[in-house]
Amino acid sequence: MTQFKVQHDSMGDVEVPANVYYQAQTQRAHDNFTFSNRPMDSAIIDALIDIKAAAAHANKELRQLPESIANAIIEACTQAKSLDKKQHFPLDVFQTGSGTSSNMNVNEVISTLASEKSSLQIHPNDHVNMAQSSNDVIPTAIQMASVTTLQALYKQLEALTERLRNLAQQHQQTVKNGRTHLMDAMPVTLSQELTSWQQQLIAAQNALKFSQQELCRLPLGGTAVGSGINAHPDFARLCVKYLQQSDHSLWENAPHPALLMSAQDHQLRLMSALKSLAVALLKISNDLRWMNSGPIGGLQEIQLQALQPGSSIMPGKVNPVIPEAVAMIAAEVIGNETTVTVAAQSGNFQLNVMLPIIGDKTLSSIRLLSNAMESLTNKVFQQFRVNTQSMLQTVARNPVLATALNGEIGYEKAAVIAKRADKEGKTVKQIALEETNLSEQQLDKLLDPLHLAHPY
Repeated sequence: MTQFKVQHDSMGDVEVPANVYYQAQTQRAHDNFTFSNRPMDSAIIDALIDIKAAAAHANKELRQLPESIANAIIEACTQAKSLDKKQHFPLDVFQTGSGTSSNMNVNEVISTLASEKSSLQIHPNDHVNMAQSSNDVIPTAIQMASVTTLQALYKQLEALTERLRNLAQQHQQTVKNGRTHLMDAMPVTLSQELTSWQQQLIAAQNALKFSQQELCRLPLGGTAVGSGINAHPDFARLCVKYLQQSDHSLWENAPHPALLMSAQDHQLRLMSALKSLAVALLKISNDLRWMNSGPIGGLQEIQLQALQPGSSIMPGKVNPVIPEAVAMIAAEVIGNETTVTVAAQSGNFQLNVMLPIIGDKTLSSIRLLSNAMESLTNKVFQQFRVNTQSMLQTVARNPVLATALNGEIGYEKAAVIAKRADKEGKTVKQIALEETNLSEQQLDKLLDPLHLAHPY
């Protein structure tokens, strides 16, 4: 049977489970917000805890908080990070749009821990939340959590691009049919195809790093409406200094905190960069699925690692399960960007009122994309088998090779050769020997697939 304790806030008394560190305001929010059973992201909670510790350091240095209280808060922040998030930080992401409920959840947990440890009366608002408002610390926490979580994504992105680079070096001489409109086109090397994927990922990474620069400018000190009311003039500078010291990140003070509280364009730019990465992974995944198609009736250019049976009824069937899963992840992230777009325009006057969902969708997207790239690296490209012989045979039968003869015989004559080769099931070289005066030696040189893939 659950035991309760009575907690008090400005609205009166509330019964709170005895085994939790949160207090009355968290309990009210827990009762009110029962939409999804999806809690505020743990990275945001950890960022909020870091902000509370930095604020206590700053307020102690500025002599706004007694040293004993500030030290108790700082010590409690260390303890709070190790708590069970589900038990002590349970609030649904669909809550008040400023994130006030989660801010107070963190304030209350730290207040309880600090009071118990020090035997002082440490108030969640007056002490833990001193010189702060949900309106500046929640967007700050979302920015910090985004930057922190991005580091794991970069690691997976770099591993995938490095694997593609290595494969491209191995397959510089591997020629295959190019395809436009899904139809056979002039030859390319597999190296060129892999390099295009690699460059697409590098471009996505550059966009992410550019957007990250904005996120390092924190609106701390803006308090309620961006004016800094109830905060010491030096609070924001010192708070950011302590955050820099705690995690060695390149945090800065935002030159205009009100902007990052009322508008979330900076988070939308990050989300758009994440969508670009998702689109790149979707393109790569779909190319892989086409190249792997077969084993008899498809392109048969590559063979992906067999990871599991592919059918409940067709024995021996194996499907490209990782590219399919990655394609679904890409679809999810593209949808998340739409959600953040709607949320970002909900900045009414001095405050955006969809902050929790912006944080949720952004961090979810970062983690999904990180996991997607890890799987592509380790379960697709690590066991990447190339059907070189099959690709060479397909290139040899490609009637579009007649394009290489344009300069010698003209477009229309080359078109006749291409059509005859396709209709009669012969090679372009065989038909060209019949239709032109070009020698076999000349044709071998003109139609050399590797030369066609690298004409210059």
